[in-house]
Amino acid sequence: MTLSPPRVPATAVRRLTGTLYGYAFLDDFVLLYPVYALLFADTGMSLWQISSLFALWSITSVVLEVPSGAWADAMSRRRLLWIGPLLTAAGFALWVAVPSYGAFAAGFVLWGAGGALGSGALEALVYDELDRLGAADRYARVMGRARAARLLGTVAATGLAGPVFAQGGYTAVGAASFLACVLTALVATRFPEHRVRTESADDSWTSTLRAGLAEVRGNRSVRGALLLVPAVAAVWGALDEYTPLLVRDIGVAEATVPYLIMLIWAGVTAGSLLTGPAERLGTTGLALLLAGSALALAAGAMARSLPGVGLVSLAFAGFQLAEVLADVRLQHRIDESRRATLTSVAGLGTELATVAAFGVYALLGTDMAHGTVFAVLAIPYLVTALALARGRAARARR
Repeated sequence: MTLSPPRVPATAVRRLTGTLYGYAFLDDFVLLYPVYALLFADTGMSLWQISSLFALWSITSVVLEVPSGAWADAMSRRRLLWIGPLLTAAGFALWVAVPSYGAFAAGFVLWGAGGALGSGALEALVYDELDRLGAADRYARVMGRARAARLLGTVAATGLAGPVFAQGGYTAVGAASFLACVLTALVATRFPEHRVRTESADDSWTSTLRAGLAEVRGNRSVRGALLLVPAVAAVWGALDEYTPLLVRDIGVAEATVPYLIMLIWAGVTAGSLLTGPAERLGTTGLALLLAGSALALAAGAMARSLPGVGLVSLAFAGFQLAEVLADVRLQHRIDESRRATLTSVAGLGTELATVAAFGVYALLGTDMAHGTVFAVLAIPYLVTALALARGRAARARR
């Protein structure tokens, strides 16, 4: 008698993934994205005040990143996923209702808190639900498509911000962003969640955090997978903020810059969609992907030409692909009871490394052209690729 493999419940998987893609799209469908800095300036904020607002946003995310992951392991992850967007919605409402430094600061605290609640909780919920359905092997493909949905949400919001702003100013753009957040929360309530929690949510999150950190210290495989996430995600995430300056340096008209930025993000979207088949790359393949992307980044940035922008787009596609694969490696190695906690620890590492990359860029950029700084910051990826290759060779010799 031949036993056929168990069939994955297609309807349940479709419900999960459909909810995820809708959530991801709406979560980044924020029409305030391209104009909120203008709102601050038009309200009379100085450059120092605007910079302090961005710093407050980052500090909030850093402070809450790990505790929020522990909360997600100690209580309902779905609950955190719908509370987060409502906090962000409240922040946006403050911005347009009472535009002032205090309101902007409170809004960024609420936005940072909302983002922290979803960080770690979303990945953990999706992985565990897929695992329950016997479809954990689809996690890479599913999360890659979710990231593509986020990018589409950002692009759509950017495209709509102009005409909406022309019709109703900051109030209309803010109202549309508020509505998108509320819709995100409503979609989040549709996430399935079948995880059984046996501990009291009132006092278990601290023990969950301690257990998660103990696992990192005691398990080399988990520690390596956790460190790989910021090693892959941080630098290119910081460089993304400087791509308009890099593109402008090739001599194109100002009006052409957004179109070339769209080309770069088209590459990022393609990288997101390739994560399913790319999961078979293994450690050696991931090392080659990082090395090839680093070389493409350096060559493209130094070329200072339209073909060079194409190479930068290719490099960013590779980094996006590698970032999702690094998350997949981490999820496969950690226990369900500490999944959100350790995912948030990796997120904290990424935030801190990204801030460090901003500092390095500012330091190098005082004396170097943008293309040269991009090329220099490709070096950490070559180092990471070499470390992966050496680790793979050392394990093979045992």
